[in-house]
Amino acid sequence: MRRFTILLMALFWSVWLAAAPAPVLVLTLNGAIGPATADYVHRGIEHARAQGAQLLVLQMDTPGGLDTSMRAIIKDILAAPMPVTAFVAPGGARAASAGTYILYASHIAAMAPGTNLGAATPVPIGGTFGAGKDEDRSDSEKGEAGKKSAKGGGKAGGVSADPMTRKHVHDASAYIRGLAQMRGRNAEWAERAVREAVSLSSAEALELKVIDVVAADVPQLLQRLDGRRLKVAGTEQVLATAGVVATAFEPDWRTRFLMVITDPSIAYILILLGIYALVFEFSNPGMVLPGVVGAICVLVAMYAFQMLPVNYAGLALILLGIAFMVAEAFLPAFGSLGIGGLIAFVIGSVILYDTDIPGYGIPFALIGGFAAASAAFLILVVGVLLKAQRRPVVSGREELVGAPGEVLEDFEREGWARVHSETWRVRAASPLKAGQRVRVAAIDGLMLDVVAESGERDA
Repeated sequence: MRRFTILLMALFWSVWLAAAPAPVLVLTLNGAIGPATADYVHRGIEHARAQGAQLLVLQMDTPGGLDTSMRAIIKDILAAPMPVTAFVAPGGARAASAGTYILYASHIAAMAPGTNLGAATPVPIGGTFGAGKDEDRSDSEKGEAGKKSAKGGGKAGGVSADPMTRKHVHDASAYIRGLAQMRGRNAEWAERAVREAVSLSSAEALELKVIDVVAADVPQLLQRLDGRRLKVAGTEQVLATAGVVATAFEPDWRTRFLMVITDPSIAYILILLGIYALVFEFSNPGMVLPGVVGAICVLVAMYAFQMLPVNYAGLALILLGIAFMVAEAFLPAFGSLGIGGLIAFVIGSVILYDTDIPGYGIPFALIGGFAAASAAFLILVVGVLLKAQRRPVVSGREELVGAPGEVLEDFEREGWARVHSETWRVRAASPLKAGQRVRVAAIDGLMLDVVAESGERDA
């Protein structure tokens, strides 16, 4: 009887587990799309795979972002073993620029009321294009986009007649058109979003078949997706999302760390703090702590820079400006090096991230604050350190030369004297009396050569 009960319970749990719907994971993407966002999405898809999730929801509110990060996210979406839903939410959110590409690449595109998408025209980034495009593409990739009729004023499709600009816009439109055709969405409007930077509200996007569904929140979205058939990785899947409680996937420590250091302002602060700490260490060797902190900050900043659209001419100008301001403390340049260094520092900071992508610039207030702090630190502080190094030695053997002393006994050639409260063996060229004041002229091993102080008469 007991064995029968155990078998019955095992059968019940196996049937219940088989009937229970697979989980749904939600990833939240807020702010500019960057390296940390791409890492977060990649880890989220891997976690969803391990959990056997039936659906992954990317809840977005983004002004755009970097092309390399956007493409990495789209590649992960296209290779995902489960359907991916891009959901622009909550109300007031947007999926601009790079967000529009991600929306088109997802298996299901959804928006909340009061949201918008579009404005996907590439913008300049470090001499190329981003959020949008930051990679050069061949002219052969222009496809049919290069055949669009030109509009007046030397413009083609509302885009500048500049060949490089047209090249990147054609590439971007071909890319998003391919995504639209893959998902069966409105490819014509997708091209307009790239060429004319147009945008749509959620209701208009649904009417034009740019998106698949409008829902107020994730629970309503899951209710409306229940029973939908999708083809994923060559197989047809049927969603059973009614009544499923979505599980949020939070970024781990590694992703959070990337989010912090790849913030352009944080990376800028790290590189400057690292340089200042190293300058302080080299100006005052032996303190160790500034050197350790400076080396760590510089290395972390360089790791962040290799993932960000850094203009290395700007970084070189920052380093040159700091070098000039340091040289001002060493050389009597009458302020020319300091002023020139300050100008180079400000210009380098302004062009460090040569991009118009929202979220990837440095506030001018931060640049001004660091420029003032740099001038004060590197001219005043380093100057104080150098003055301290030039002061006379106040301890050790070198300080004994010129020190006053008092003879302890009468002697003609050698005897004893007190110098700095210490008893020393001394010698003099002329006889000296006990109590006579002398001054150290030289040091010979443990013997001090002394002479009578001026105003004292030899006996």
